[in-house]
Amino acid sequence: MTATLLLIRHAAHVELGRTLSGRRRDVALSGEGLEQAEIVADLLAVEPLTAVYSSPRERAYYTARSIAEAHELEVGIVDDLDEIDFGDWTGVAFNDLEGDPAWNDWNESRETARPPGGESMAEAVKRTAAALLAIAAEHKGEAVAVITHGDIIRGAVAHYLGLPLGNMLRFDIDPASVTRLALGSWGARIMTLNERLYQ
Repeated sequence: MTATLLLIRHAAHVELGRTLSGRRRDVALSGEGLEQAEIVADLLAVEPLTAVYSSPRERAYYTARSIAEAHELEVGIVDDLDEIDFGDWTGVAFNDLEGDPAWNDWNESRETARPPGGESMAEAVKRTAAALLAIAAEHKGEAVAVITHGDIIRGAVAHYLGLPLGNMLRFDIDPASVTRLALGSWGARIMTLNERLYQ
């Protein structure tokens, strides 16, 4: 039996494009992000969702809450859907990371690089895949929303397509986008990628 997982990147936040927010807890949705979350929630209101799960980060939770409220559901927090642990880079402006050899390595060699004091992409993908498999097993024959982070979704897509992690930046996962994944004991299939419902 197969579950359909709607992998949704959280809506735009106040530091988007400026700061590597990582696992900071005080990063709220921007005005644009709040609007994106409401639009996506309205459009997904017609989907037969039976559950909504979220990363513990505030920006993911508030995106998830909008979707859950449209279905009169509670948001389940799943720690293994969390953002990558960027270690020493957490909260650093992207401009300040430019020219750092470790940062360049991270963006060019995701399959081998590791943020200083953080986790590798492979470690993030391993915990994400385990979380998604557990959710799918609990919701056989159902559709559920899973709200998490851009690189977490990229890593999951690469994993299920059998792509090297070094190729995961070759496709976009935009804020508030939906990527549909069919997942069961037989394996997985990417049904759609980076649907931008709010545009």
